[in-house]
This record gives sequence, structure tokens and C-alpha cells, in this order.
Amino acid sequence: MEIKIRKNVLDRNKNMANEVRSLLQEKKVLMVNIISSPGAGKTTLLERTLENLKDKFKIGIIEGDITTDRDAQRLNGHGVPIVVINTEGGCHLDSHSILKVLPEFNLDNTDVIFVENVGNLVCPSHFDLGEDFKLAVVSTAEGDDKPIKYPMLFREAKAILLNKIDLIEYTNFNITSFRVDLNNVNGRVPLMEISCTKNLGMEQWYNWIYEEISSK
Repeated sequence: MEIKIRKNVLDRNKNMANEVRSLLQEKKVLMVNIISSPGAGKTTLLERTLENLKDKFKIGIIEGDITTDRDAQRLNGHGVPIVVINTEGGCHLDSHSILKVLPEFNLDNTDVIFVENVGNLVCPSHFDLGEDFKLAVVSTAEGDDKPIKYPMLFREAKAILLNKIDLIEYTNFNITSFRVDLNNVNGRVPLMEISCTKNLGMEQWYNWIYEEISSK
């Protein structure tokens, strides 16, 4: 299903976020807002996560994209409900669009909804969707300066996934500098160093998100 939306102002977004949060709390559904730059690996992370968790939990996916449903098509074979929100040029999802698509899911039979936000480290960080928490995904191919250049996301995220660690030797990514900057921005946030394509460090992620869903 493809859903077109229009721009909403920030104050309205805050009000809708509270409605989303109340509804999901009532239904005991966890919602995770996944934020990253384009190409950091959000969709691949969801592919691997569905492979590991779809038989343990009832999962729904909200795919935010500017014009296409290509990411949703990649996930379509996993047998979970997926709703696509096309922003028609908008650089983020908002809570009004989330509230409109929640009726597409059977919330009484859902444990967790993963929201793959539009690829962007700035705009999505400013908008509360009514989620339980934000998850930041960054990759070694992007450079090691992201925590210090985009501190809001790294301050607000409940966990950080550093993806594509298998590519470090082919880049100038300085993992020590990344860890220092992240510690200066948010010294308490857990950092998981992974490779979705090479299946490196993924058990740590699976165990972490398993506990988050189970504790809802």
C-alpha cells in the first residue's frame, strides 16, 4: 500500500505524536524510529532482523520514502505487514502520517513496528513520531565525524549501530575518533559494531532488540 502525505507543522506534529504514543501504549506495541543517512544499511538491517525475529514476534514495518516503494519490495517476501509512506519530496516522516497508517496494522496482534525513516541525519531527528525510541544507524563508508557533526540524533538515540565494519580497511574511517566523539556527545548510549551483509556482531543487536520488545 502506498500512502501520499502532505507537510505538517511542528506544533501539530507534537500533538499527533502524543496520540500515536497513547495508542501504542494502550496496545502494548513497541515502535522504533530508525534514522540514518541514505545507504547506511537500514533496509539490510531490517532484512536480517526479520529473518531472525519474525518467528518470535509479530512485526510491522512502516517504510518512509520520497517517491518509491523499492525498500518495501526488498522486505516483501518476509510475510510481515508493510505500509509505505511517500513524502513527495519531504525529508522526514511526521507523526500525522504515522497516525494515518496505524489502522493498516492489527495492533492487537503486533509486538513491534519498525519505522524506516527517510534517509537523512538532520530532519528526522527533530520530529517526534510517537516512537518508543530512536535508533541511529551509521556506516563506516560515511566517515567517522557523524556524532560531532549531527549531535542531536546521537544524544537522543537509545542505541547506535555502526554498520559496515568489514569495510573499515578500505576507508579512512577512524574508529577511535568515532568512539571518542560519540562518548563526548552521549557517553551512556550503547554502541554495536556490526556488518549486516557479513553477519558480524549481529547477535548483539538481535539480543538487544529482543529484550526491548520483550520488556514492552
